[in-house]
Amino acid sequence: MSTTGQQQGGGLRSRRDKDVGHGMGMEAACWLSPGVLRRLIELPSPPLSQHQLKRLEEHRYSSAGRSLLEPLMQRYWEWLVGQVPSWIAPNLITIIGLATNVFTTLVLVYYCPTATEQAPLWAYLFCAVGLFIYQSLDAIDGKQARRTNSSSPLGELFDHGCDSLSTVFVVLGTSIAVQLGTNPDWMFFCCFAGMFMFYCAHWQTYVSGTLRFGIFDITEVQLCLAGLQMFTATVGPSLWNVMIPVLNIQMKMIPAICTLLGAVFSCTNYFRVIFTGGVGKNGSTIAGTSVLSPVLHIGSVIVLAMMIYKKSAVQLFEKHPCLYILAFGFVSAKITNKLVVAHMTKSEMHLHDLAFLGPGLLFLDQYFNSFIDEYLVLWIALIISFFDLVRYCVSVCNQIACHLRIFVFKIKPCSIPSSANH
Repeated sequence: MSTTGQQQGGGLRSRRDKDVGHGMGMEAACWLSPGVLRRLIELPSPPLSQHQLKRLEEHRYSSAGRSLLEPLMQRYWEWLVGQVPSWIAPNLITIIGLATNVFTTLVLVYYCPTATEQAPLWAYLFCAVGLFIYQSLDAIDGKQARRTNSSSPLGELFDHGCDSLSTVFVVLGTSIAVQLGTNPDWMFFCCFAGMFMFYCAHWQTYVSGTLRFGIFDITEVQLCLAGLQMFTATVGPSLWNVMIPVLNIQMKMIPAICTLLGAVFSCTNYFRVIFTGGVGKNGSTIAGTSVLSPVLHIGSVIVLAMMIYKKSAVQLFEKHPCLYILAFGFVSAKITNKLVVAHMTKSEMHLHDLAFLGPGLLFLDQYFNSFIDEYLVLWIALIISFFDLVRYCVSVCNQIACHLRIFVFKIKPCSIPSSANH
């Protein structure tokens, strides 16, 4: 599960290698062909103001700290990026890594929808390989950007956005591997702790303007989680149900307890920066807002998730933990993306958001004694949350790419009419 530092879930790879972002590859204006589909998948109005776009142009990446294994892994990453053709856009590398991680995790979800079943051993190995591929590609996208001279602020945003979604699938895949669904309270905690830690990593960046890394950070955590999947594939998932003598707890509680300890350690570091590291006026965020303002968003997600979990008359989370985590995970990814945008554009985060519509429907359904089947409402919430996340991400990337006059998934520079240059 997620543990310390700016590492949580699937997120913050060596940001020094992805810091400056990169131009994406289909021209922004041509992301979708005109018509109904484009209107469906894009927001009706641009999500960013001209002031935010101007601030985005001025954004410069800043990071501090170095993790334990990074110097060693840098050799591998340098070799790997050298094998990538120079015509491949950095963001294409990023999205391939994300797609691989999502697909391999969904295989586990298919076999273990309640996180209590045993999947075929190859599925755990498949997930381990998918996570390692994601980590590797996630580490070299920034290197490819500098190598091809295709850096732009959009790349950093795109990278963090992919990481926010990957976090959800990494914590879910790990929970499935150790069959944590037999302990729903612990599964709930571990999954939401991973999302919370990733959010906090960007929260403290929003406050201080600098992304900080610990000695044991995302590189180390992801390698540990890939190793855990490999271990499960080798000895079988049933080992996680074995009782540990003297301690009288199951083996699966070891990674869960590590998550708890890592969350405590990480929160201590994060909130020290949040409370004392503000670089704005009177110790405020870089946008001049209260350092506590981002708590409303992640707090709302977690409180709603916990209330719905505990008040469900049909044990919604216990019976459908994977769907539940994905539904709320998409909401978490959306608000994390908004936090990253707020940081990079030095702007305020507004609480009102369609992302809360899905959880709101679940809450209202329970309030009115579940007059609609909760399982059906959960599916509706998942679809709404996923659709809202996609619309926001596509619209933001589209608008920024148009503003910067770059492509989305290829390096070739945009051809701009001469009149547009004046």
